[in-house]
Amino acid sequence: MSLPLAPLPPAPRAPESPAPLWPASTATPPSGGLAVGGIPLTELADRFGTPAYVLDEDEVRARARAWRAALPDAEIAYAGKAFLSRAMIRWIDEEGLSLDVCSAGELALAAHAGFPAERVILHGNAKSPADLRLALRLGVGRIVLDSLGEIPRLAALVPPGERRRVLLRVVPGVEAGAHAAVRTGVEGQKFGLPVAGGEAEEAVARVLAQPGLELAGLHCHLGSQITSTGPYAVAVRKLVALLARLRDRHGVTFPELDLGGGFAIAYRPGDPAVDPAAYADRVTAELALRCAHADLPVPRLIIEPGRWIAGPAGVALYRVLSLKTTGTHTFVAVDGGMSDNPRPALYGARYTVHLANRSSSAPARAVTVVGRHCEAGDVLAEGVPLPGDLRPGDLLAVPASGAYHLSMASGYNQVGRPPVVAVSEGRARLLVRRETVEDLRSRDVGV
Repeated sequence: MSLPLAPLPPAPRAPESPAPLWPASTATPPSGGLAVGGIPLTELADRFGTPAYVLDEDEVRARARAWRAALPDAEIAYAGKAFLSRAMIRWIDEEGLSLDVCSAGELALAAHAGFPAERVILHGNAKSPADLRLALRLGVGRIVLDSLGEIPRLAALVPPGERRRVLLRVVPGVEAGAHAAVRTGVEGQKFGLPVAGGEAEEAVARVLAQPGLELAGLHCHLGSQITSTGPYAVAVRKLVALLARLRDRHGVTFPELDLGGGFAIAYRPGDPAVDPAAYADRVTAELALRCAHADLPVPRLIIEPGRWIAGPAGVALYRVLSLKTTGTHTFVAVDGGMSDNPRPALYGARYTVHLANRSSSAPARAVTVVGRHCEAGDVLAEGVPLPGDLRPGDLLAVPASGAYHLSMASGYNQVGRPPVVAVSEGRARLLVRRETVEDLRSRDVGV
C-alpha cells in the first residue's frame, strides 16, 4: 500500500555526514513512524512479523550504479558474502556487475539463479575439492589461488588440453580496517601470500609452470570498513612494484589487478564512508602513475564492493518485549539479537536505533538495546537515544542492516533466522522466508 509521505525527520539521518544511514526512500508517513520504499514499517512488521530484514531494491540498484559510474572501465564484482539471495543475484546481474563468491553453496545459488559463470570470481583460503570441481564444471571466470598447495591441487583437476583463468591473492603489507579480526592486508593472517619475503613471487613462478592455469593477475583484499582511499593507494604502489619485478624475472605482464573491497559505510551519524568517485580518482590516478614509472601496461581494475551496496539498503525490524532499569542502565529487550546480528558481539560494531511505529515528543534517554539470547554479550546497540515513553510492543528499526546480518545469522537457542522482505515503490515481496521451528527440528534426524 502506497501512502503520501513527508520528508524523513532529521533524527535518523546524519546531516553532518555525507554517508546516509537509511535508504534514500526512507520517509515518515502522516501517521508517524517510518516508511521505506513507500511502505510504513509497521505494515511490514504486521505482515511479515519480527524480527525481519527489509531490503530496498532501488537502493541496492542505485548503489551498484554508483560504482559503475565511478569506474566505467573497471569490473565491479559484488561480494556475495555480504548478502546473497536469488533476487539479489538477479539485481546485480541486471545492473551489469560480476559476482564474487567464496563457497560451493554461494556458487550453486548463483548457478541456480542463472548468473553467467564467466562473471563469477571464486575466493577462499581453504577451498575444498568440491568447491574447485564445481567451479571448473560451471566454468567460473576466475579462481583466486590463496596458497602454494592450492596451485597443484587445482591444476590436477583441470582437464588435459584446457586452461583455466586464475588470480593469485597476495598480501601487500598494508594495515587497514576497523577491527583486528578483519584486517587482511597484513602478514600473520590466514589469507594470501605475503609480498615481503618473496612468497608471492615464488607462487607466481609455480602458477606459470602449470600448463593448465592461466595467471590473469594479482588479487588483494586489505580488510573491512576501510574509511579512506589512502590504504588502497599504498597497496597499488606495492603491487605495481611487484608486477615490475615479475616482468623483469619472467618476462610477463598481467591484464588484471583485483584490489578487493572493504569500503566503509556509516552505521551511526557522522561515521565516515568511502565515496566511489573519490576512490576512483585516487586509485586510477595512482595506478596509471605507477605503471608509467615502471613502464608497465595499466591492468584492468577489479573491485569487490559488498557491504557498500547491500548494507545501507537494509533495515532490521524488532519488537520491544520489555524494559528494565538496573542502577543507571536501562535495558530495552527485543525479539531478536545476536542470532540475527552477531556483529556487535564479534567486532564491537555500533548501530543507530530508531522508533519506527509512531512519533514521540518525549525527551530521549540513553538505553541499551539487548537481544533475547542467553548471553550477557547479546547487545545490539549500547547507549542509543530513544524516547522516554518507549513501551513493550513498540517497533524499532536499525538502519545499515543489509550486509552481514542474514549471511552471518545462526540458530542459537533454536531461534529461527528472520525473513528478508524487498520493497520498491510501494510494493513488498518476500525474498527469504522465516526459518521456523519445524525447519530447525527437521534437520535433527537422530533418535
